[in-house]
Amino acid sequence: MEAVNMDPGVMHFVDTMLCTDINAPVTGQLALDLMLSPPGPGDPSYNTFVHVRAKPKPQHLSLQPVTFCLLSQVLAVCLYPELLKESSFPVDVRQRAEKLLGACNGGSVGSYSASSCGIPQIQKSVAEFITRRDGGVARYLMVGQGPTQTGLLTPLPCPHTLPMLLDEVGVKLVPYQLLEERGWAIDLEELHRALKAARRHCEPRAIYISNPGNPTGHVQDLKTIEEVIRFAASERLVLLVEEVYQDSVFGQDKKFLSYKKVLFEMGASFSESVEMVSFHSISAGTMGECGLRGGYMEVINMDLLVKNFLTSMQGPSSPPVLPQLALEIMVNPPSPGDASYEVFTQEILQKVETLAQNAQRACEFLNAVPGMSCQPAMGGVFLYPRLHLPAEIIQERSGLRADVLYCKKLLEEEGVCLGPGSENGHDDENYHIRLCISAPTAVLEDVLKRLRSFHLWIQDRHH
Repeated sequence: MEAVNMDPGVMHFVDTMLCTDINAPVTGQLALDLMLSPPGPGDPSYNTFVHVRAKPKPQHLSLQPVTFCLLSQVLAVCLYPELLKESSFPVDVRQRAEKLLGACNGGSVGSYSASSCGIPQIQKSVAEFITRRDGGVARYLMVGQGPTQTGLLTPLPCPHTLPMLLDEVGVKLVPYQLLEERGWAIDLEELHRALKAARRHCEPRAIYISNPGNPTGHVQDLKTIEEVIRFAASERLVLLVEEVYQDSVFGQDKKFLSYKKVLFEMGASFSESVEMVSFHSISAGTMGECGLRGGYMEVINMDLLVKNFLTSMQGPSSPPVLPQLALEIMVNPPSPGDASYEVFTQEILQKVETLAQNAQRACEFLNAVPGMSCQPAMGGVFLYPRLHLPAEIIQERSGLRADVLYCKKLLEEEGVCLGPGSENGHDDENYHIRLCISAPTAVLEDVLKRLRSFHLWIQDRHH
C-alpha cells in the first residue's frame, strides 16, 4: 500500500492499525522483495522462479485445473447467461448454471445475496453435503470476554496464518506440540500439560484441530479423534476443527473422518453437549480456488446466547455471490450419469494421484539429503521437513531466525521460495521448512534438486 499526501493524524492512525501487534509473515516479505527485483531471463533461476510459488495455488504451477469445479465452465455461463444457448458446453454445465442463476436475486450474480448467511439454495447444498458425509442433519463461535485473556489450544506446527490472526484479535496462542517422531501425532498427555500450564496466565476456551494436518499432512484416525473429543468434553473446550484438505487424503489405508461424524457416533452424552465448529473452504484441496474466498462453517451445540450474538454480528452483510456458486459446486459435484461426471472424476483422481506421487517422491528425496529428515504426508498439499543446520549458520543469523535466513538465502541463490517453520508457530531450536507439493512432477523435481544443491552448499560452507 502506498499512501500519498495523507493527513498526519490519519497516517498515524493507519500506522497504528497496520503495525501494532501484527507480525508480517516472513514468506510474504521475502516474496515482496523478489517481486520488486525478480530474476531476469538470463538468470539460472528464471524458469523455476516463473513457475514456483510458496502458496499452494495449483493453477500458478501449471497443473491442469478441474474444469467443472474451476468455474471456467459453470461460472462462465453464470457471468454471461447468453452462453446457456451455447451447445459446446456440456448439458449438465448449462443446467447447473441455469439453476444457480435462478437462485440468485434477479437471476444475476451481480445482485445481493438474499440474506447475510448467503443464497438459501447454496446453504441447502452445504447442509446436504454434510448430511451425506456424516449421516446426520447439519445444524451455529465466539470466545468470551472476561478478566483474563482468552486462550486457544493450538497445535505446533499450525497453519502459518493462524498465529498472526490470533495476535490480531487478542487471543492467546496456547501451544501443544505434535509428536514429529510419531508422524505428527496428537498426544493426550501433551494436551493436559499445555492446558494446565496455560491456566496460570489465561483462560483456554477452545482447542484448534487441523485434520488433515496443515502443514504436516498427518491424518487422524478414529481413536485419536475420539480421545480429542473426550478431552474437549471433560475440559469444557469448544472444538474448532479445520478440515479444508478432507478431499486430499492419499496415504495408504488412510481415510478422512470428520469430527462431526465421529462426535455423533459417540452417543448422546457427547453429541448433545460438545460445542464444535468445523470449517471447509474452496481455497484448499482439489478445488484450490484461493482467490474466490469461499467457504462455510458448521456450528454444533453452541450456547444459544453465543449463537444469537454470532448471527447478529453478520448483520446486513451480503456474502459475495461468485464464491457461493463455487462452494455449491464443491459440495454438490457432478453425479454419475451427468455429462461432465467422467471428466470431473478423472480430473479429481489425477490431482490426488499427483499429490500422492509427489509426496512420496519428495519425502524419499529429502530423507536422502544429509542434514534433512521428513515425516511422510498422508494428505494435504505440504511436506514439513526438518533441517539439521550447522552451528555456524545459527550463529550468523544477524537477528533472523536460522530457518528464516535459510529460506532467504535459498530464494536469493536458487529462486525457490519456501516457508520457514517459524511462520507455523515453531519457536524452538528445531528448524523446519514448509514445501508445497501441489505442482507438476517435473517442476517439483527441479525444486527438490535446487533445494538439495543449496542445502549441500550450506553444509559444505560451514564445515
